[in-house]
Amino acid sequence: MGNCNICTGCGRGISHEGVGRQDHQLNTYDWLADVPGNAESTDLVEVQFKNTRKGYYHNVNHLDLKKGDIVAVEANPGHDIGVVTLTGRFVKRQIKKANLKSEADIKRVYRIAKPVDMDKYNEAKSREEATMIQSRQIAKDLQLQMKIGDVEYQGDGNKAIFYYIADERVDFRQLIKVLADTFHVRIEMKQIGARQEAGRIGGTGPCGRELCCATWMKNFSSVSTNAARIQDISPNPQKLAGMCAKLKCCLNYEVDQYVEAGRQMPPKDAVLQAQDSDYYLFKTDILALQCTYSTDKHLAVNLETISAARAKAIIAMNRRGEKPVSLLDDSKAKVAKKPVDLLADADVCRFDKAKKKKKGSSQQSNKPRQQKNANAKRRPDATQPTGGAPAPTADIPSAQA
Repeated sequence: MGNCNICTGCGRGISHEGVGRQDHQLNTYDWLADVPGNAESTDLVEVQFKNTRKGYYHNVNHLDLKKGDIVAVEANPGHDIGVVTLTGRFVKRQIKKANLKSEADIKRVYRIAKPVDMDKYNEAKSREEATMIQSRQIAKDLQLQMKIGDVEYQGDGNKAIFYYIADERVDFRQLIKVLADTFHVRIEMKQIGARQEAGRIGGTGPCGRELCCATWMKNFSSVSTNAARIQDISPNPQKLAGMCAKLKCCLNYEVDQYVEAGRQMPPKDAVLQAQDSDYYLFKTDILALQCTYSTDKHLAVNLETISAARAKAIIAMNRRGEKPVSLLDDSKAKVAKKPVDLLADADVCRFDKAKKKKKGSSQQSNKPRQQKNANAKRRPDATQPTGGAPAPTADIPSAQA
């Protein structure tokens, strides 16, 4: 134990060598990174390129590669530049998930990228956005029903991969000729779906986390509205659709649990007969295995919540011609609720008192105003004498006098 080194760089009790670089999509945590001899167990390495494109290569030169190293790998033609994302025996598991059956699909790692390689790589990457915009215009001029979603140049700049989306089959032979004459590189067309495009672009889902297709999901399974029905999710297309405008992949995550729990629930059309009344199913909580019943078939009246096991027991009793005292256990008879008088402790005249008080206060506030108006009427005019005769006017000397 004295020769073992414990990696605590991540601060969460896991190896920092396994976490590696977290700024890449589809990042894989290597649980075997700190196991002695893991890197030497195989010469296979996983290399990631732009967005979600990954490849698997043989380290024939026995380079000391670690997660995060930038390497130059074999391509057709030339070479490509990528980042090592996984080494050791965990790579074999990833190859099985990628369905790589032929050894010819696994090429070689040439070397760790040199400054010259990085200069060519940066130059090629700087042309991607302008190439994508121009290629979209070319496809529009050729009246092709397709959308070019992304363009990826190879590390040496000799080849460009155009990712496109199309609902129908597209004849892009003329498009390849025009693109080759325009950009003077080898052209490769790859059709992707809406989910793959969302994974390549990335984003944040309505749950507040990164998209699953951009972080860990590689294989896409079909999703139907039946998954939403099983989980009692409202069939609202806006809420069921993800960033790719397709049904969310996460609808399939808990379907098996809901199906298993649904087998323990009583039939929805079963009517529970008790001595006090007949009860109809109003709603269910599948994960909690609870059912809520109502005495009315369409309205929420006298609701009673019982377990699924209790509901099945009552159904079995009804088949034998027996009726329980209530939906609750026989030892727990339903207690009749007494009506509650909301005005029992209230004074009926409470509004009259407030009204009288308000009326009296308004009269008191009007008294000074009325007295002021009366005084103004009784006050004589200052410009007229008391006798009623008009007041004499004084002669004002003119300015000339």
